[in-house]
Parts: sequence; C-alpha cells; structure tokens
Amino acid sequence: MAIVAEIKKQKKQPVRGMMDNVMEQFNSAADKINLHPSIRKILSITNNEIIVNFPVKMDNGDVEIFRGYRVQHNNALGPYKGGLRYHPTVDIDAARALAMWMTWKTSLAGLPYGGGKGGIQLDPSKYSESELERITRRFTFALADNIGPEHDIPAPDVNTNSQTMAWMADTYMSTRPPAERTANQHIVTGKPAGSGGLEGRDRATGFGVFLSIKFWAEKNNINLTDKKFIVQGFGNVGYWAAYFLEKEGAKLVAVQDAFGSIENQKGISVEDLFNYTKANKGSIVDFPDAMSLNKDDFFATHCDICIPAALGNQITADNAMEIKATLVAEGANGPTNVEGEKILLDRGITIIPDILCNSGGVVGSYYEWLQNRNGELWQLDEVMAKLEKKLRESFNKVYDYSQKESMDLRTAAYCIAIQRIERAYIERGIFP
Repeated sequence: MAIVAEIKKQKKQPVRGMMDNVMEQFNSAADKINLHPSIRKILSITNNEIIVNFPVKMDNGDVEIFRGYRVQHNNALGPYKGGLRYHPTVDIDAARALAMWMTWKTSLAGLPYGGGKGGIQLDPSKYSESELERITRRFTFALADNIGPEHDIPAPDVNTNSQTMAWMADTYMSTRPPAERTANQHIVTGKPAGSGGLEGRDRATGFGVFLSIKFWAEKNNINLTDKKFIVQGFGNVGYWAAYFLEKEGAKLVAVQDAFGSIENQKGISVEDLFNYTKANKGSIVDFPDAMSLNKDDFFATHCDICIPAALGNQITADNAMEIKATLVAEGANGPTNVEGEKILLDRGITIIPDILCNSGGVVGSYYEWLQNRNGELWQLDEVMAKLEKKLRESFNKVYDYSQKESMDLRTAAYCIAIQRIERAYIERGIFP
C-alpha cells in the first residue's frame, strides 16, 4: 500500500487537466509497446484545431457572441469522429483531450474512424429551445467547411441530443446543392430515428457500459443478481446502463446528478426515478423513495459496482480511498484521473476504461453512418445483436491482452488501440 500512503500524504493536490491525464496514459502505453518515436510525435499532437466565434439573436432581440470548438486529433484510420458538448467547461484543452480519447476509442473498436471532439462553452439551461436551435444552426454553418460525412462526423455528447443532431443535419444539408442533400444525411450521427437515425442509438452507450460489466462478471464467474451499483450522472448513459443492469437482477442503490445525490440500500427503481426526473426538470433531488445524500459522500456509498457517467476528473486522489466498489465501469470520458487510478489499482479495484466501456455509442454511430450511406433501414433487435457481438469482441481482445501481458485493462486497451494506428502509418508511410 506504499502508493496509497504516499498519495494520502499529498491530499488535496490540485486536480490536473484532462490533457495531462490523456498524455500520461498515452505515454505509459507507448513505452510498453515501444512505439516508434516518429509515430509517438505524430500522435502526441492534434491535426487541426478550429475555433469559431459566431453571433446569435436571442429571443429578446439582443445579440450574443458564442465560441465553438472542433479539434481533429488524427484521421489515419478514417474520418474524424466524436461528439459535440454544450457545457461551461468546454475549452480547447478539454476538446484536445477528448478528441485524443476518441482516436483510441475508434481504433480499439476496430472502426474506420479517427478522433475528433468539440462543442460550445455555454450552460444550455439558460437558453430557450428556440435559442438553442439558432445557436446550433449557426454553429453548424460556422463549422460547415471543416466537417463532412466523409471527413468529420459529429455526434451528441454532454447536453446535446438527437434533436441537436437533427438541427445540425438539416442545416448542413441545406447548404448543399439540392441534388446532393440526401447524400449528406450521414454528416452527423445520433439523429432521431424518424430523421435518418438508428433504432437503438439512444441506448447504445449505456447498453455498452452494461455489457462491459456483464462480460467482466462472466470472466470472473460473478452473478450480477442482487449486486449493488451506484451511478454518477442520470442522463442518457447512466439511465440506460442502470436500466439494463436492473433487468439483469442488479440493484441501484445511489445516484448523483448535477442537482444532488440520493441513496436507498434496499434499491431504487430505475423506471420510477426516470419518470420522476422527467417531471422535475431532469433532477433526482427529493425523489420520494430514497434519502438525500451529501455530495461528498457519494463515492463512499456501500456498493459492488461504481459507474461514473457524468464528467471527467471525478475520481481523484481525494476520494479514491473511499470507494467501496470492486469494479469501476467508466461510462463518462476520463472520469478517473491518473492519481485516482493508481490508488484504485493499488487497492485491487478493477477499472473498465472509458475507451472500452462507453464505446457502444461510437459503434452505434458507425452503424447509423453505414445505414445512411447505404440507404438501408435496420431493426432494433438487429442493431442490439450487432452491438453485442462487436462489443464482446472488443472486450475479449482487451481482457485477454491484459491477462497475457499482466497489465491493467486501460493500459491493455491503449496498447491495442495505438498498435493499430502505428501499423497503418508503417504500412502507408508518411507523405511525401
């Protein structure tokens, strides 16, 4: 427990930025596989960083200026792919880190994509639906020359959804010549099912988190019935992960969202909580069948499985000692920082890393992109079966590699992802 003792001595260190975390994870894996120095240089930087400032007229007639970002990290394996988030924490540093994670995620999943990410620095709760529509359409127009269905394909992320994607697709398609409009439907993924979206795309990320837990349990001969789990973030990912886990017999015992935290060790009904949040502006606070929980005590809740499905940098040196779970399944991107991870691993806690655990979303996006590209329509059961098959392949690959090389699952996932990109560069060479 030497690492734990050392980090406890350094309590309340300033939390490092996400870019520091992603670079440390990358360099650690690159050292393990003896990554070619030239390829390490290429993958350490982003290809393009786009910042757009654009005016939007508010409902009261005033004009506000918004700043939007799109970072394109690497496209050695295919078009840039990744979400757009609307959140006050969006900045160029966060977009770089998230774009880099997308490169590893798409590579690990075996998809013909690279990595990109972006968004707008705003709090969407402060704007009306019509204002958010105008902001989204203006942002799409400002980005239009830098995205495209075979170049860079955005998707939903934090505080964006299928409606956001419908506005983006419509705006982008409207800027094309009439004969080309429908051929550009796959400019974004995560659209509503009635507007070129994929049946089941809404639950793909959460379903993937659930499957990762299920596959891990199978490998370790663990029965999920009556296993207790906690979820941080009860949005799309947290809800669907909890929904499928509950169907498997597991018990939701605590939830935290941006508004507060609740606990009931006897179990919280996922559907009841979901319906409650729909009627209460998305908040879990004051849910009648649970007690209020202090925000700082959430990660200390007694449970078997912890699912951080909110924002990055949530599990750090300050709270990693308090976690009671034996498994952390990362539904969010970068929820565990490097110091927090060292403590968890030293305590024998398994972490299913974000680039594996929440990759159901980008796999679902790939199927939507293919469906649009080929003019096909897939049924929900077909989509869910395809997702399960693809995610099982990914999980087995990472799990087997980690066992063979005696390393944690994150390092194994990074090694596999980076080696695939390295192979592409070695085979193709570098222009000119």
